[in-house]
Amino acid sequence: MQAVNRRDWLRLMGLAGAATAITNVPGLGRSVSDLLPYPSRPLLPGQAVRLSSNENPYGPSKMVRDAMVRAFDDSCRYTFSYTREITEMIARKEGVSKEHIVLTAGSTEGLKVAGLTFGLHGGEIVSADPTFQSLMTYAEPFGATIHWVPVDKNGGHDLPAMEKRVNGNTRLVFVCNPNNPTGTLLSAAQMRDFCKSMAGRAIVFADEAYFDYITEPGYPSMVELVKQEYNVIVSRTFSKVYGLAGVRIGYLIARPDIARRLNAATMANLNMLGIFAAKAALEDQEFYRFSLQKNEEAKNYLYGLLKSMNLNYIPSHANFVFFETGQEISTFQAAMLKENIQVGRPFPPMTKWCRVSTGTMEEMQAFGTALKKVV
Repeated sequence: MQAVNRRDWLRLMGLAGAATAITNVPGLGRSVSDLLPYPSRPLLPGQAVRLSSNENPYGPSKMVRDAMVRAFDDSCRYTFSYTREITEMIARKEGVSKEHIVLTAGSTEGLKVAGLTFGLHGGEIVSADPTFQSLMTYAEPFGATIHWVPVDKNGGHDLPAMEKRVNGNTRLVFVCNPNNPTGTLLSAAQMRDFCKSMAGRAIVFADEAYFDYITEPGYPSMVELVKQEYNVIVSRTFSKVYGLAGVRIGYLIARPDIARRLNAATMANLNMLGIFAAKAALEDQEFYRFSLQKNEEAKNYLYGLLKSMNLNYIPSHANFVFFETGQEISTFQAAMLKENIQVGRPFPPMTKWCRVSTGTMEEMQAFGTALKKVV
């Protein structure tokens, strides 16, 4: 049998990508080809461009892919004894003890665990609208009552209105910051003061899935309030900037007594590839910076495109842009799909607004061509 070298084997396993570019990435000191196959997914004739789910099209990085290949050797084992190291790595990153960390199969499981824990048997939850709804929609079938508070005229959280909806039965207040789908960011002072004002009244769940993309220098994570023992839960994910949406790994940070309650309600165990991938992702700072740089390039392209077409949009602190189409989103979605472009789902009540994810520049240009035909 002819020997197969490691790179050829990776290709056969579907873990190696196309040929790589040789140009240097500014500020990284290495060529793109040293980081990952680039472009990672060249467009094929007739292939739909997926700009609907806020994924990172450049991931996983080469370092992470190699780590996942190594994980195959241990994939016959249960993961219980493998979670300690990733838990300790995350705890060091966040500056807390491992007792503060709840590992979850993507941050979505963390959202659902919190919805179940605090919404069960009639617990009330306050949330902005529109926002990422997984926590609330999961809690409702278990008896939770959801109080939806419309976003303000700028697409941001209306914190005074949300505070007014808090009552003696409120157990959780959900704040997605930056918000999905609007991409808006509360000021650091607003977010801190709101979390503190809720102390003793309800727990604030700070969904920080897009925290890495925040462009405001020095913006604080609400983990700082967890360290001060406030009633705050923070969720983070490896799905976005690290490009690991498909291997499902995320985590919650909360005071140890709250973390124990959440841990008791977790349902999914982590998979071996996800554990190895997350450890490598935390170490691969060059790919982290590269992902942020490419996201900014794509957002700037979108801003220029939308300005040129006189379409309203909200400046984003995430890896997507929310813009006004001038037509019902169901009509717009169908028209864009005919042009092989997938865009975000409807977000009532803003039914004429579209969330488009950032992609490669090739994908962004394909989106621009389609948008000019459709609008």
